Amino acid sequence: MKTLALIEDNPDNRMLIHAILAGAYEIQEYETGIEGLAGVREKVPDLVLLDISLPGMDGSEVIKEIRADQNEELRDLPVIALTAHAMAGDRHKFLEMGFNEYVTKPIVDTSALTDTIEFLLKLDK
Repeated sequence: MKTLALIEDNPDNRMLIHAILAGAYEIQEYETGIEGLAGVREKVPDLVLLDISLPGMDGSEVIKEIRADQNEELRDLPVIALTAHAMAGDRHKFLEMGFNEYVTKPIVDTSALTDTIEFLLKLDK
């Protein structure tokens, strides 16, 4: 079973994502960017779901650290931005930061999330 790291500070969002993905993936949950970065460095998952607005270290800082990491496996990890930012140009901005894709919150269309995950995991093979 593939492993996903979910780095999200909102408990309702964590519960929703867990409800959508549990059973299909093993999910490692982290509430802060600092905890999440430490967790993915300790046990590299197959994919990361990363909230942008996190306390302490936000998602843009976490992705910068992941992409600059010494560990090539971590550096090349597929990372999806989870964000409430859905303005024109936001997707391009997040891709330039180093994210592979982004999914907007609130997650209303669960297939947008699951299809994106499945697509990136297939590319990573």
